Amino acid sequence: MLRGGVKVQNSTLTPVPPPGALGAPRSPTTRDCTDVAVTGWFSCAAGQAWRCVGYVIIDSSQEAASSAVPEGGCRIPGPHSTDGAVRREGGSAVDASLIDVRFRDPLGCSRQVPWLEAAQDVPFEDSPAVRPFPVRPGRRVAPGWWWSSTTGRLVAYGSGVMRTELMLLDRDPAVVALACRPVELVWREDGKAVGHAPQLMARLQDGSGLLLDCAGRSGPSARLAARARVVAAAAEAAGWSYRLAEPPDPVLVANVRWLAGYRHPRYAAGPWMPALLEAFGSPRPAVEAVCGLGDPIAVWPAVFHALWSGVLRVRLDEPLHERVVVSVARQEAEAA
Repeated sequence: MLRGGVKVQNSTLTPVPPPGALGAPRSPTTRDCTDVAVTGWFSCAAGQAWRCVGYVIIDSSQEAASSAVPEGGCRIPGPHSTDGAVRREGGSAVDASLIDVRFRDPLGCSRQVPWLEAAQDVPFEDSPAVRPFPVRPGRRVAPGWWWSSTTGRLVAYGSGVMRTELMLLDRDPAVVALACRPVELVWREDGKAVGHAPQLMARLQDGSGLLLDCAGRSGPSARLAARARVVAAAAEAAGWSYRLAEPPDPVLVANVRWLAGYRHPRYAAGPWMPALLEAFGSPRPAVEAVCGLGDPIAVWPAVFHALWSGVLRVRLDEPLHERVVVSVARQEAEAA
């Protein structure tokens, strides 16, 4: 442990030797304490004592580095082959095996471990946001919570575009869990630590994951595009996927947003689901089937819930209206 520029070992304070000439801006030093290696960065002004400005604790008794403070750097690459490296524009490479992932465990403790190992073992969908979502005055949409029909839990989001993509993923049948910004990938470029936290993460049915960023109306910035290439290749190396999503079709968003208002199970058809499937057994205008099933005030919510959950099918790239043609989804028809 480092405390005030000294190393603590067996309750004895031992001064840490200065790692360079007096007045050096910053330099690293490493000392061993039993099975714990402590790497610290020290800074000093002329005539003043050395002080610790950052450190990384690596417990060698664990199979992997399991904890690091936010200021801790990522692993420094040494001479190695570039086989499987993440190629960036300009010809330089980032080795996927040297990319770390920073996240917070369910107790809120910060962790930093190798990405390729954690991607296979860590349930990131259970982690809170790696960084809090800021509240920016003047914005129409502030951070909030989305109730996910996929998991039955609240998911925190940080902006309106994140909420929209979260809504679309919540309706995707391939998605089994969702989280907003639960991880940050960390690597080194030109000797400097670089980090990027994708805005959304989804766990898929096959056990793999999806990382997603939202591009603005004017497209991704040069900085986001460059980091997206690294994240995409790192995701591919781990068997995941990455998507840099463009703004979705506004008609699609409006339709799904309407259906999302009926995503809660309380709107399900329940015992008269067979009658609902029979009524839409062949494509027909929605209002005709609804009036034939009973009180429209009671039937319409069940129809909207079935459209949200994929039991019924309708074109969402055209505006919804009462005479829109609705049919039973293919898998439901086969099951019947």
